[in-house]
Amino acid sequence: MRESPQCGETSAQAIGTGLILGIESSCDETAAAVVRVGSEALSNVVASQMSLHANYGGVVPELASREHLRNIVPVVREAMSRASAAAGHPITFADLDAVAVTAGPGLAGALLVGITYAKALTFGLDKPLISVNHLEGHIHAVLMETRQLNELPMELPLLALVVSGGHTHLYLATHEQGGETNWTYRNVGRTVDDAAGEAYDKVAKLLGLGYPGGPWIDALAPHGNPRAVPFTFGEIKHRAPREGVTNKKAPTNTEGPHFDFSFSGIKTAVLRYVETHNMRDSIEARRAVLAADPTLTPKSEAVIKLCDQQTLDLIASFQYAVVGNLQRQTFAAAEALGARSIVVSGGVAANSELRRRLQAEADRRNLPIAFPSLALSTDNAAMIAAAAWPKLLARDFASEDLGATPQLRLGRQ
Repeated sequence: MRESPQCGETSAQAIGTGLILGIESSCDETAAAVVRVGSEALSNVVASQMSLHANYGGVVPELASREHLRNIVPVVREAMSRASAAAGHPITFADLDAVAVTAGPGLAGALLVGITYAKALTFGLDKPLISVNHLEGHIHAVLMETRQLNELPMELPLLALVVSGGHTHLYLATHEQGGETNWTYRNVGRTVDDAAGEAYDKVAKLLGLGYPGGPWIDALAPHGNPRAVPFTFGEIKHRAPREGVTNKKAPTNTEGPHFDFSFSGIKTAVLRYVETHNMRDSIEARRAVLAADPTLTPKSEAVIKLCDQQTLDLIASFQYAVVGNLQRQTFAAAEALGARSIVVSGGVAANSELRRRLQAEADRRNLPIAFPSLALSTDNAAMIAAAAWPKLLARDFASEDLGATPQLRLGRQ
């Protein structure tokens, strides 16, 4: 539901404290944050379920929903308490201008926990509810931090690479001149199968490493030769739509340039390499050691010693190829579409090689690029509150029948 300001009332005049409570529960983190005027995070609390789902090598939707139910109330209370401490005075629910919540994409049951709580809270407080797309939140995590650092705004149009365990997307983003409202997004690239983070998880599991796979592979890759195994990515060809058959990850419109990704092939290539080089025994031995000692971390010397040089070379080659593909597609899109700046966000944005290589390429092209802090790379609620700020200015509020949309898309496809 979009509500316009009254005649003669500007959006700024309609804002009170500028405080927005953000709630995020799209996957396996229950998060709440209080953000002021879309740029100052007074609190950002995250209850992670990582250790729970690590037992299964991936997120179990039913368990995630139950954990969200247990965590949502104490997490919101902690966020409000920390916000009060940061502000130097008590902040109550009555001080909020709005409550923002992730409506999708994500796991249906997990989303519903956050949405139901947010709807009940806004109903009781008589405050507006703002619906936020999780992917837009990742983009605004970076924009929020640039504002916090008093840096110049990213030049428009900007190209956003959102890369995580569930998503690998490229968006061309802009907004109305002279303000922050009415952001528009055009999806110019997406994964047609596995997301990049999903490929990291599957390859790490295949090699007997821990979950999530990203930190393990990123920590071990520097110890191997990135050119030992020559992985390659082929051209992605979209088949014409067939009646009665849908591909939720494929673009609905194949006209114009698309810069899509595919990571299922490299996952299969790693599997074939393992099979043809008789690596199964060493993998199972490593898996058993890690299962027996949960205190081992990706950067432990003991973990490095569990990997022979062949394994380390395979890991380094896998990461080198994946990062290279992300780099090529991102900068090809930026050049073809005339992007004047780039933002990189999502869980995989924490990857050290991705940051280093994309920063170097952006510097070579004299193109501004920004990454989120490590804390805001993964799912959090500060990014949801930040993305809600332009919607609050525009009085773009959710209707009472807001529900979870697990396959929610962002912008024009």
